Amino acid sequence: MVSKKSKLFLSVIPMPLVVVGGQGRIQFANGPAIEVFGPDMEGNHFTTVLRQPALLEAIEGVLQGQKTCKSRYQNTIGDSVTLYDVTCSLIAGRGKTPVVLISFQDVSPLLEAGQMRSDFVANVSHELRSPLTSLLGFIETLRGPAKDDAKANVRFLELMERETKRMTRLVGDLLSLSKVESEEKVRPNEKIDILPVLELSQQILQPVALENNVKVAINRPDNRETMIKGDADQLQQVFTNLIENAIKYGGDGGKVVVDVTYTSREPSLRGPAVHVSIADQGDGIAQIHIPRLTERFYRIDSHRSREMGGTGLGLAIVKHIVNRHRGRLKITSIKGQGSTFTVILPAA
Repeated sequence: MVSKKSKLFLSVIPMPLVVVGGQGRIQFANGPAIEVFGPDMEGNHFTTVLRQPALLEAIEGVLQGQKTCKSRYQNTIGDSVTLYDVTCSLIAGRGKTPVVLISFQDVSPLLEAGQMRSDFVANVSHELRSPLTSLLGFIETLRGPAKDDAKANVRFLELMERETKRMTRLVGDLLSLSKVESEEKVRPNEKIDILPVLELSQQILQPVALENNVKVAINRPDNRETMIKGDADQLQQVFTNLIENAIKYGGDGGKVVVDVTYTSREPSLRGPAVHVSIADQGDGIAQIHIPRLTERFYRIDSHRSREMGGTGLGLAIVKHIVNRHRGRLKITSIKGQGSTFTVILPAA
């Protein structure tokens, strides 16, 4: 049997632990193990609780004399899957009865990170392959059938310029995303006024607004409490991205409204905050897409996004910058009634 002292020691360890003793009965399970496998484990045979064949084989191996056996255990609850690396170790038992300590280490975050890296590389490769293939085709055409065709030369050179700019934007966004992620845990301390940042974004995007026949209006708060702690350059990137998206996807001839408000108590931040909401009058976004909008390379309409010069990384960059500022990004939309992107930042 497991002593009270041993139980006390095992109970404070944060990873799931199960002790199997005489006749294959579970003698002890700590709190994390009970959360995974449920209550009333003690006294039951391990095969009735830990039912996955590879794990049962590892436990049997230790009970039959091996010092250590390793396995994996997959726990599924609804759509959530958690994968554990399991180590079964022989520990001292009384007399000749073996006692097995089974420890479960959650490796899901490591596997998810590896999958994210693989997906990221695959997405980048796909995004670069398309313009590179186009450029190669244009070059071959200019060297061959269109070699002496002046009009074709002009047309193909324009297309090559467009594809080159697309790759340049993609590489630029990748570098920007990498920089933002590396700085995400370092909170900015400089006090800045958010209004000049928004006004500069408005000026920068004036040609885009004119091209799309869209008016951008900034509604300023009456109390002028618009000071926050932030990185002006990064916030410039956030609001330029969000306003540009609202202009491009909000529909020709529409209006983009930027509302700036102050609240003395923001529940999500547990303190005073400045809200910046960018609302458009476009077609809106289906609710199924909203939770995934800040994922890298996620697009609702891939063809339309590429035609408008999008790289699929803009909102991912926005999310990381807002996280660095300890803020929140909220997205609300109703089909046919436009969308609103709200950045909530702690007030200075």
